[in-house]
Amino acid sequence: MPVAMMDNEEAYARGACDQAPCSDGASRTIALSVAYNGSSFAGFARQAEEHVKTVQGELEQALALLYRREVKTVCAGRTDAGVHARGQVVSFDVTEDELHAKTMRSLQRSLNALVDDGISISDAQERPFGFSARFDARWREYHYHICTQSARPVLIAPLVWHLGGVALDVDAMRQAARRFEGEHDFKSFCMAASAHMIEADGRSTCRNVLSCDVYEETLVGTPVITVRVVGNAFLHSMVRTMVGTLVEVGRGKHPASWIDEVLSARNRAAAGQNAPAAGLTFWRVGYESYEGKR
Repeated sequence: MPVAMMDNEEAYARGACDQAPCSDGASRTIALSVAYNGSSFAGFARQAEEHVKTVQGELEQALALLYRREVKTVCAGRTDAGVHARGQVVSFDVTEDELHAKTMRSLQRSLNALVDDGISISDAQERPFGFSARFDARWREYHYHICTQSARPVLIAPLVWHLGGVALDVDAMRQAARRFEGEHDFKSFCMAASAHMIEADGRSTCRNVLSCDVYEETLVGTPVITVRVVGNAFLHSMVRTMVGTLVEVGRGKHPASWIDEVLSARNRAAAGQNAPAAGLTFWRVGYESYEGKR
């Protein structure tokens, strides 16, 4: 069964930001490297309701002020409400005159001065005309952070799933995580309504997970368990449901082999819970072949 490339994590049929049309006379493309704390945003994708704050809405509003026209953007992977990003890529088209009106460094500084404080643009680069942050991406990487200590991790609380003293078997989770690697039908790990829409459109819920690992690390002095997932593309809530399922294994409720059963079921009810959005971060995106490096 062919692997579909159209759906990113948290990307589903909301009628937003699939592909930005070129502006009249556009002949150049710019790509931004963007980070954001998703806590105060209703996801990346702009919404029809203008009062709803989104990352794309903030970026496009700032770009409209700079270029004095509407600017449509495309992102590498749409994220849902509360999900963060460290290495999001956003592309848009400009004219030759607009490209030379500002240096890339000046554009970066101007955007950082205009967008919400929860957003940071770390870089701006010219890319070949027609480059798409979404459709040219070869793989996306997500990290999910879990804190199991009893005390509330106040310094990193907005970035983790705090389980409050629940012990997890990291080795068992790691063994289970490896069973996600490769091409599988991930329908059990997709929001049921989204899976229905995908299949109604004649598309596949198969995805290719290039790497899935579980390890322990320290964030600002706080020990956490990190689930790192790399794939060509992701279904709606796929990573968060994978994490919720791995936590079930870590708590000793199921063996690592349970993952195979859940994949085979092709039923969202067979998997674990959808882990909270706060623990998920869009880590980076690759436009070249995946080399398996962190």
